[in-house]
Amino acid sequence: MASLDIQEQEQLDNLKAFWAKWGSLISGVLTLALLAFAGWNGWNWWQREQGLKASVLYENIEQAVEAKDVDKAGRLLIEMQARFAKAPYTAQASMLVAQAAPADKALPMLQWAADKGEPDTLRELARLRLAGLHLEAKRFKEAESALDGVKSPAYLALVADRRGDLALLQNQAAKAREQYQLAYTEMAADAGYRRLIEAKLMSLGVDPASLPKKAVAS
Repeated sequence: MASLDIQEQEQLDNLKAFWAKWGSLISGVLTLALLAFAGWNGWNWWQREQGLKASVLYENIEQAVEAKDVDKAGRLLIEMQARFAKAPYTAQASMLVAQAAPADKALPMLQWAADKGEPDTLRELARLRLAGLHLEAKRFKEAESALDGVKSPAYLALVADRRGDLALLQNQAAKAREQYQLAYTEMAADAGYRRLIEAKLMSLGVDPASLPKKAVAS
């Protein structure tokens, strides 16, 4: 790996500090925001395939999470995965409980959603969250493998953002800039998450105003 000059090392240190302070929060906010979107996409399919019992079980899991009873939520999730593996809300429930659980317990929940969740959009969302968990633990190969499994163009900006984080944590400044720039230009201009990417770019000495902008989402 090529040595870094002093200015570049300072930029890396600044961004690493940013990630250490805000990384977990960013991952959580992103997951919750995307869950709402993914849940809407899976609604009609879920209604046809499963039905009222899965709905009641999911609501019970939501209530347990809101009450911070992670053990109960985990038990209900195991039941839901066994009985309603094909329901989109089961993958969504897996990610919801994982968000509230400690990292060691969250990992298998996310892995289940990434491997077995339905439909594809929820599996890919689980892989994005799984990549974030691996990044926090500095499991770089596992993070890269999870990102490789996300193929949907809808997640291009988010994958690039995560790849930027991966490069940053491995002291690959040029690659981190490239990926953050891709994430910035591919994300809709009115997306709130875009401001976080701006902060990462500025920490690496890149002026986001100099980059092309994607049209505001309609």
